[in-house]
Amino acid sequence: MGVLPPTRVSELDLSKIPQHVAIIMDGNRRWAMLKGLPAAMGHWEGAEVLETVLRGAAAIGVKTLTVYAFSTENWGRPEEEVDDLMEIFQLYLKRKKTAMIRDGVRLHAIGDLTKLPEKVQQQLDCTRRATDHCDRINLVLALNYGGRDEIRRAVVKMIEKNLTPNEVTEECIAKHLDTSPFGDPDLLIRTSGEMRVSNFLLWQISYTEFLSTQVLWPDFSAQELFRAVYTFQNRSRRLGE
Repeated sequence: MGVLPPTRVSELDLSKIPQHVAIIMDGNRRWAMLKGLPAAMGHWEGAEVLETVLRGAAAIGVKTLTVYAFSTENWGRPEEEVDDLMEIFQLYLKRKKTAMIRDGVRLHAIGDLTKLPEKVQQQLDCTRRATDHCDRINLVLALNYGGRDEIRRAVVKMIEKNLTPNEVTEECIAKHLDTSPFGDPDLLIRTSGEMRVSNFLLWQISYTEFLSTQVLWPDFSAQELFRAVYTFQNRSRRLGE
């Protein structure tokens, strides 16, 4: 299988760093179950891991990290778990605000945010405004996000603008997507060994490199991110050629 992936920044080619990395943070509940803990503990641990991974991404020059935090389908989970997740989101945004400012993290969010509890919306807005001047790395939280719903909402926007069929180009559609400011991801990582994209960034990942790791999200780390980037750097991206 060749050389083992590295665990240090110094072993990466910093001239070939993916500028936009997306992560499906999967495995929180499984991690908790394996340890005999409630699902909420897995989600709490996963939230803490995100800060570590974000710092690692910034250290190697990633400019945007987009993470799948809560999907449109996740509302179907048990009510208690959904409530716990919303509480975690609110507290995470509040407690990590100072660290984000210190580390140069600019917070963004994609998805239909109007469906989130008001207290989460308010804290999200507060932290976004507080980090608006930061320019080291973008953290994009996908909250109440679904790829199909994003495309549907983009179509609605174009209809409302009365665009003609000739005006609806691929570039036009991309400009009406939530991710318009960030572009398409270069690398998509899914933790916990699953091999599906789960309605995440369906339009944007047409030519994105995909990597699945068996590591559960609460056990993920900056070193695991570096391994993923190393794998990315050793692939040949033909982009349809």
